[in-house]
Amino acid sequence: MSHVAADGIVRDEDSFTPSTNPRNPNTPLKSVGFEPLATRRKVSNHVATVLIWACLILALIPLIWVLATVLIKGAPAIASLAWWNNGDLGYAPGDKGVGHAIVGTLLQVAMCTLVSVPIGLAIGIYLVEYGQGKALGRVTTFMVDILSGVPSIVAALFIYTVWVSILGFDRSGFAVTLALILLMIPVIVRNTEEMLKVVPQDLREAAYALGVPKWKTIMKIVLPTAASGIASGIMLAIARVMGESAPVIILVGSTRAFNYDLFHGPQSSLTLYMYDAFRVTPNYADSATLWGSALTLVILIAILNILARVIAKAIAPKNV
Repeated sequence: MSHVAADGIVRDEDSFTPSTNPRNPNTPLKSVGFEPLATRRKVSNHVATVLIWACLILALIPLIWVLATVLIKGAPAIASLAWWNNGDLGYAPGDKGVGHAIVGTLLQVAMCTLVSVPIGLAIGIYLVEYGQGKALGRVTTFMVDILSGVPSIVAALFIYTVWVSILGFDRSGFAVTLALILLMIPVIVRNTEEMLKVVPQDLREAAYALGVPKWKTIMKIVLPTAASGIASGIMLAIARVMGESAPVIILVGSTRAFNYDLFHGPQSSLTLYMYDAFRVTPNYADSATLWGSALTLVILIAILNILARVIAKAIAPKNV
């Protein structure tokens, strides 16, 4: 029902909401029932905020504690250039370093990356682009899931059984590389899968509509679009295997000298050097060598994480 107001405007009474009490025009209307609801929402919001901040602080405390301890106790050891350049054999006590361990770590991880990246990328591409709904794809996914949960010591024992006990090869840095490959491939496969699934299906269909073959669509469109995330995942996978200790303890002998040969002789690494320092140091908590090695490993992993971000940003698709 409509009525004409004093100002000449026609208003619908059904949609008209008075701002004052019709029984007493001098008394404004009050909203009923919303104040308690608003109060409860404010309280629940404050409680949730406090809980989130508390969880964040609890998560940061051990991380900051570990990093601060490693930095404080390891910084004096790595301050000299000799720490990075020299080995542990044939040098004066004040000139000894972990150069031989750094070389061993980089060689083992580089060989592992050289083998794992092509295999991991190929498996990931197959699972997303070709293996959907196929029996081989399901079996491959199942095996990747199993390998993803295998502890490093199990991979090391498997390689020792096959490579050393059955095939008769000596323990070496290459045996460590084989164990690291088993640990690295599942990480790359999973990361590649996730990054390829993010690529819009419309890009693939547009290429197919233009007559572009599937393999060329993958190489020219899908992979470049996902390259940023794939590269970042590869760098993080490298950082993950770099800190593994079980393979180097089981599969290669320790040495205090430089060894650039992955296939012959003992070869040190940072994790193995830390293990040796732990065994021979009566009070490991005060060992500058042990904490210096730990800080060196943390620095290398931090550099890899920074490189992952830089590379991901550099090769990310522009204007997308």
